[in-house]
Amino acid sequence: MILGGDLGGTKTLLALAEVVDGRIEIIRQQRFSSTDYGSFDHLLDEFLADRPLVASACFGVAGPTDGQTAQLTYLPWSLAAQAISQRFGIAKVRLANDFAAAANGLSVVDPAFIQTLHPGQPIEHAPRVILGAGTGLGVAGLIWENGRYRVIPGEGGHIGFSPQTTAQGELWRWLFEQNGRVTTEDVVSGPGLTRIYAFFGGRPQQPEEISQAALAGTDRLAEQALQLWLSCYGAFAGDLALHWLARGGVYLAGGIAAKLLPQIDNSPLVTAFLNKREHAALVKNMPIYRLTAEDLGLRGALALAAE
Repeated sequence: MILGGDLGGTKTLLALAEVVDGRIEIIRQQRFSSTDYGSFDHLLDEFLADRPLVASACFGVAGPTDGQTAQLTYLPWSLAAQAISQRFGIAKVRLANDFAAAANGLSVVDPAFIQTLHPGQPIEHAPRVILGAGTGLGVAGLIWENGRYRVIPGEGGHIGFSPQTTAQGELWRWLFEQNGRVTTEDVVSGPGLTRIYAFFGGRPQQPEEISQAALAGTDRLAEQALQLWLSCYGAFAGDLALHWLARGGVYLAGGIAAKLLPQIDNSPLVTAFLNKREHAALVKNMPIYRLTAEDLGLRGALALAAE
């Protein structure tokens, strides 16, 4: 039996599975509110209360990791693979960046959960990029190597925010005056949508409330905030596409965008993605896909645990 986990600042998904004829079959899966637990050990202890025999485990964590230790960016959770192995009797424990895990999930995701936002002209085995805005902004790259995609993890969400319009420049200045250096994650994330709404003069609200008000057409400021947020998201995705020459595709995964994109006009995101001046023709050939599988990171972690 194998154990996989997708550990985020808002939610944690865990699953026990077996590998049958080369396929991963989930036996038990559970969702937890991450902030309800002071440590990951307490959460895992609850999930493994019946103490099943687990041969290997992999946990995708929302934060930097060296594979053996990790500190989540937005939770006071510190993980050590060896300590987890000893406490829970798991022979092999591996830690991975959450978007590295999600990137590994691309190889096992059902095509039905991949929707095209911009078709481009994909090239087989060309580099890919996966990113997703939720509590934070996750990024990972994929390059073809030895007959399979190799995942390159990173903390790309903490790249400095690069304004592309006058309004974005004013937003950057407003954020800079509050906290200094402005990262892309400060803008392109769930909390980032809340910040943009406040920048336009809106009262404090959760990103879900802002997005729903924008969709319903009941709040002009929410509509403005969402439009700006989408354009910032698309511009950053296009910058990553240029960096990786992602002719294999740019994949938008998880978080707030996965819930929003099916319901809204995606043109601000796609337009900003394609707006690359002298390299507009190059990015036009790069596909944009939306991943609708909410457990992509979990399945990627299970795939890593099965290796």
